[in-house]
Amino acid sequence: MQILNTIASELNLPAAQIVAAVKLLDEGATVPFIARYRKEVTGGLTDTDLRNLVERLTYLRELDDRRQTILKSIDSQGKLDEKLKTAIEDAKDKVTLEDLYLPYKPKRRTKAQIAIEAGLEPLADQLLTEPTTDPQTEAANYLNAEHKIDDTKAALEGAKQILMERFSENADLIAQLRQSVTKHGVLTSRVIKGKEQEGQKFTDYFEYDEPFSKVPSHRALALFRGRNEGFLRIGLTLDEVETHNAIRAIASTFGIADQGRAADSFLMQVVNWTWKIKFHLKLELELLQTLREEAELQAIHVFQDNLKNLLMAAPAGNKAVLGLDPGLRTGVKVVVVDGTGKLLTHTTIFPHAPRNQWAQSIEILAKLCVAHQIDLVSIGNGTASRETDKLVAELMRAYPALRLTKVVVSEAGASVYSASEFAAKEFPDLDVSFRGAVSIARRLQDPLAELVKIDPKSIGVGQYQHDVNQIKLSRSLTAVLEDCVNAVGADVNTASVPVLKSIAGLNETLANNIVSYREQHGRFTSREQLSKIPRLGPKTYEQAIGFLRIIEGDNPLDASAVHPESYAVVDSMRAKSSVAVSELIGNEALINQINPNDYVDDEHGLPTIKDILNELKKPGRDPRPSFKVAEFKEGVETINDLKVGMILEGVISNVANFGAFVDIGVHQDGLVHVSQISHNFIKDIHSAVKVGEIVKVKVMEVDVPRKRISLSMRLDDKVGASTGKPSNRGQKQQQRGSYQTKEDKPVSDLASKLMSALSS
Repeated sequence: MQILNTIASELNLPAAQIVAAVKLLDEGATVPFIARYRKEVTGGLTDTDLRNLVERLTYLRELDDRRQTILKSIDSQGKLDEKLKTAIEDAKDKVTLEDLYLPYKPKRRTKAQIAIEAGLEPLADQLLTEPTTDPQTEAANYLNAEHKIDDTKAALEGAKQILMERFSENADLIAQLRQSVTKHGVLTSRVIKGKEQEGQKFTDYFEYDEPFSKVPSHRALALFRGRNEGFLRIGLTLDEVETHNAIRAIASTFGIADQGRAADSFLMQVVNWTWKIKFHLKLELELLQTLREEAELQAIHVFQDNLKNLLMAAPAGNKAVLGLDPGLRTGVKVVVVDGTGKLLTHTTIFPHAPRNQWAQSIEILAKLCVAHQIDLVSIGNGTASRETDKLVAELMRAYPALRLTKVVVSEAGASVYSASEFAAKEFPDLDVSFRGAVSIARRLQDPLAELVKIDPKSIGVGQYQHDVNQIKLSRSLTAVLEDCVNAVGADVNTASVPVLKSIAGLNETLANNIVSYREQHGRFTSREQLSKIPRLGPKTYEQAIGFLRIIEGDNPLDASAVHPESYAVVDSMRAKSSVAVSELIGNEALINQINPNDYVDDEHGLPTIKDILNELKKPGRDPRPSFKVAEFKEGVETINDLKVGMILEGVISNVANFGAFVDIGVHQDGLVHVSQISHNFIKDIHSAVKVGEIVKVKVMEVDVPRKRISLSMRLDDKVGASTGKPSNRGQKQQQRGSYQTKEDKPVSDLASKLMSALSS
């Protein structure tokens, strides 16, 4: 119960809510299910609240397990007194717990232990408690040939090792010095001699000093990457004043002072060595590790936010799409998918160098658009993207009756999907390159349904994602994936295995079983049929069924987010209103007349009733925004076309703590430094900008050789004003082909041939 009270206090929530939520979690309930269908039990905890709760619950339970292990260990040594026991039981974090355990922790034989075995502990005690004792005279009494203590120098060295270990294991002193180094320490970085040329990308850190407490996460990860790659040497230092204060703190803790007594010089030497050898090195390693962990956590949170925004991007919907995977020498891979994402046909065109079949390619695309009634053209943003975008623009001008809309989409992860086992099963006879084009087309129709097939780490919206703890990263991204999929729901008759396995309570086996069942027995007509799925028991059914939709099924409620456990409530509403369920659903005027309090009972609280009414107004509503398209500026196709002062429209492709990267259609993302996003101070960049958001930016600076583009969202900023410190870390360095001259054959001739087909 203490753990739950602690969480309630930390999250500033009533203890009763935490207790109820933890009970549900321990019983096997999932976060999406609790957040959506048990609001009255938890007091309306959101999925974010619950994820934070799970994180803290896991940590505190691990802490408590470790606490019990430590108590047993010290007790077995016969050294557990009430004071120590109380201190251990009151420890609020793992660091404090390990500090307290340090003197009792079994360890390999140290120099101090060897000295104790040689009988030198009384010498150390004598010199510490009676500083008037002459060290040389006293040490002569402890010579021991058996233990190789042949002279007073060896005896005093042993005493020094004993005192150093004793001093360095004082928990209160460790905490005091840790706080001091954290507050006053300076993080330094120097280039390793001889690595200057090879490590040019880390030039900013060749001669770098910054207060430790002010180092931002992205800079910390850059430093650690530089160290790991063998270019940088990192350290944590204190200036002379703070070093003196640290040494004085050690001396004061043990009553040591240089008063001219016989042993004072020896003891101060011990204190100095304790700081240099024990504390400084220990705290440097520990705090650098802490900095790395905190920076990794920040990077993971950045990735989570970006991934969520990308997954929840606006879907174009059930429209026929022409998907283009651009290329130069190998051609542009072309696919057509219908409104459900089914592949209808595929081919390759060669509009660019070396073949330059420009007009012929437009003719092929036009015929495909007519034949399949194409609404949207999805263009991958890889090599030859802008050239292909220009091709489609000319297609649209030549055939205005087609009423096409073109969109350049991120093809990040498309190659990963193409080579995946799932893609091989989906398209066993299709070449890998065309599978990527299918992914590009589908992610315009429904980004979530397509991107869920790809390992989130391959989507490329992270910040130093390869430098962080991969287990923690995967766990966090999986949680985001689950929350997004369940927020939208899944059509059980069309959803893929990757989508279904992310539904609350389901896993890959159950998802495969659902797909196999519908392939064998045809489409599902009711939610109740899902109870027949092998291995899908009552508990799993309860968790998953509210997020699974049956479109045009036997019961119109099966297409909504109303849980079957609440169907009786809806039936009562219908009966009281004297209408059929189908007449009640979507009838906002009638629903507004219903008093939710009339339907509250022991099983259905007011939050659930209100959710039911909202769902009945707009059943199966999609929480994602409406579909919009960014328009790249005509004639601005490469970084060389950019001019300082230009106002451009673009799409935010990635967000890091230091700024937002914006795709403005020149094959190199520009950076809007966090200071240039708004005139107001931004505490959390993710509250200001989101991946996938369409924004207007001003070009502030262009550095062609280094492929750096500095942008500002403050459109009234004067060119030449400070734009913060731009960074090329994370900017995509993609080589693009140049636009090639089209064929001499006029497009107008081709247009006239197809216009009649369009009009008929």
